Amino acid sequence: MARIIGNLPRRSMSDSTPSTAIAADPPAPARLSWRDALRVYLEPASLRMLALGFSAGLPLLLVLGTLSFWLREAGIDRTTIGYLSWVGLAYGFKWAWAPLVDRLPIPLLTRWLGRRRSWLLLAQCAVVAGLAGMAQHDPRASLVPLVWCALAVAFGSATQDIALDAYRIESADARRQAALAATYQTGYRLAMIWAGAGVLWVAARAEVAGVAGYQYGAWSTAYGVMAASMLVGIATVLLSPEPAPSPPAPAKGVADWLRGAVVEPFADFIGRYRWQAALVLGLIAVYRISDVVMGIMANPFYVDMGFTKDEVAAVTKIYGVVMTLAGAFVGGVLSMRLGVMRVLMLGALASPASNLLFAWLGGRGHDVPALVFVVSADNLAGGIASAAFIAYLSSLTNVNYSATQYALFSSLMLLLPKWLAGFSGRFVDAHGYGSFFTGTALLGVPVLILAALAARVHPRASA
Repeated sequence: MARIIGNLPRRSMSDSTPSTAIAADPPAPARLSWRDALRVYLEPASLRMLALGFSAGLPLLLVLGTLSFWLREAGIDRTTIGYLSWVGLAYGFKWAWAPLVDRLPIPLLTRWLGRRRSWLLLAQCAVVAGLAGMAQHDPRASLVPLVWCALAVAFGSATQDIALDAYRIESADARRQAALAATYQTGYRLAMIWAGAGVLWVAARAEVAGVAGYQYGAWSTAYGVMAASMLVGIATVLLSPEPAPSPPAPAKGVADWLRGAVVEPFADFIGRYRWQAALVLGLIAVYRISDVVMGIMANPFYVDMGFTKDEVAAVTKIYGVVMTLAGAFVGGVLSMRLGVMRVLMLGALASPASNLLFAWLGGRGHDVPALVFVVSADNLAGGIASAAFIAYLSSLTNVNYSATQYALFSSLMLLLPKWLAGFSGRFVDAHGYGSFFTGTALLGVPVLILAALAARVHPRASA
């Protein structure tokens, strides 16, 4: 599986000959120059992914981090807020309805826009409706309707992710997937700045002067602005071309449709990788475990270290995102130059190791320059790892089942880390932050072993 991207033929995803195994190992083409590698970021497909990445990244914090801030300010107890975080499980189980997104046409809409863009537009409209609904409900007076609207946002957002991953994979050849992943992450992170720091800025300026305490009207305005911000993605979908993947074989009945939509995508993956599928799936399941488990306790750590809200917002929500973007671009360029597996190994080493810096920061207390240094290193390493990992997942998919297979991979990536992260608070209470951050770094050791094994394996691919 070594040099997966570097060994790929320069072949358009829209070629008439079906492309069933992206991870094949033909003779290596000439290596791209640095100038050609950087020029990929200015191609139309990359610019489209920038805007669509913004549309994908906007809803996440609005139903998780930012929502918890709003609920707490409204006086909702922490236990309830913790339970409501399960809204985010929609992202972990999106594989369950991914076969529908992959194969099921939407009446009228699919004939107008095509298979991928029709699902993108439908999902984006669901997000807009959910955000607008959240803006109309004060959690103090009507918490349950607000939660249902948040579920609609999460479900629409997860569906958008499924369709968008398939759209990205089918929009360019495999050598450009790392660049598309990098521009996607750029838009995604910019949206997270807007949905994190931006929504707080809008809410603060919408408050009525002289009125102390919680103001529902300010939050209603802020979420209304966020709903309007989804127009960026909607306009991009309407103005973008539909990719032309290999068309699925027509189904003759319900059983044939279920076999083609549900059974064949999973059977295809197992058939191509056989026993190596366990190794690949194991690597996917744990690759980001250090970051996900550590991230749950990051904000409590900042509070306990005495950092103010302004310091945390400026350093982690804005500057930290910029460093993640820099890492994503570096990871994309390095993946095209050196091959995905080499950069995947680099990310598997650097990302967990950066957690040790948080243990060092814990010994210094309130030290803003030290916080900037730690956030710089951690987010740069995370950006490199993410760009390579997304390109790696893309290289594993069959374009005939790209939505279903990629949804399976991206969901598997979150389930174990999210479950384990639920115990992070108990561990910190028992052993302290230093042991916790060191332990999350050690979680990266099995990742390194699996990545090294995956780099030595050349999976079988069906013709």
